[in-house]
Amino acid sequence: MTATKRILVTGGAGFLGSHLCERLVAEGHDVICLDNFFTSQKYNIEHLLGKKNFEFVRHDVTLPIYLEVDEIYHLACPAAPGHYQFNPIKTMKTSVLGSINMLGMAKRCGAKILLASTSEIYGDPHVHPQPESYFGNVNTIGIRSCYDEGKRAAETLFMDYHRMNKVNIRIVRIFNTYGPRMHPYDGRVVSNFIRQAITGNDITIFGDGSQTRSFCYRDDLVEGFVRMMRAPDSFIGPVNIGNPGEFTIRELGELVIAMTGANVKLVTKPLPADDPSRRRPDITLAKKHLDWEPTIPLRDGLAKTIAWFKTVDMDQYRPPTPNY
Repeated sequence: MTATKRILVTGGAGFLGSHLCERLVAEGHDVICLDNFFTSQKYNIEHLLGKKNFEFVRHDVTLPIYLEVDEIYHLACPAAPGHYQFNPIKTMKTSVLGSINMLGMAKRCGAKILLASTSEIYGDPHVHPQPESYFGNVNTIGIRSCYDEGKRAAETLFMDYHRMNKVNIRIVRIFNTYGPRMHPYDGRVVSNFIRQAITGNDITIFGDGSQTRSFCYRDDLVEGFVRMMRAPDSFIGPVNIGNPGEFTIRELGELVIAMTGANVKLVTKPLPADDPSRRRPDITLAKKHLDWEPTIPLRDGLAKTIAWFKTVDMDQYRPPTPNY
């Protein structure tokens, strides 16, 4: 039986944050969900609001806040192109100022803190698959840089607080993740394809569709988070959490069409700037230190995601930018 802890989840009303809160509440922990609803939805956590061990705080992590906690899962940041490019300066502030505020809290409370970083820190990689030792091939001035560089700066801050102030940190690099509660207009490829297919619109592929991605179902990802937080203090990361199964974007589009039964076709548009050509995690460290690897195949995860999308009222969501 895991000892009950006071746990803060920033970005806790988001796609992954809400599922993490759900898991921690079910385990009996005292969970504080902090979110400003920039990209998240209140109904993601509505079923938790009546729980005695769940509390919601509407707050922006770029501003200081004082709470007493034992652990912090720091997930707060727009994580999809349509969201983080909507206000790139705010995105960078969220990664940098938000991390400073949460690290300061962890230092004051003596709390353990986990950073939800990203595979985007590898840029358009020259090494494939990408191990944690790879420094990346990145553009500091591109349209994706607000997110890529923000997360790289956040990792730097986490390591410096660890080295200088002995803060107990964990760093997880998330690869493409999908599942129920994704924002239909977040600009991610899975949500784009499913939304377009079930609404009878042709599926948009940027470029020729030969670029590859690896898709991890949300339950596998949350399990990786929890295992990393509970890992021995000798292993702080960074650690890749993602599914090493690799698919072309065209293959994904064809699979979504087949599984939805939609009478639509694939159409191509020019590739956005700095779009990575390949993305696949090397999960050797996760297997070794966390005994973790994904268990849910793409087809099974897509079936669950498509079923959820079919229950959603698309009119309740606002596209964040005119680009998606």
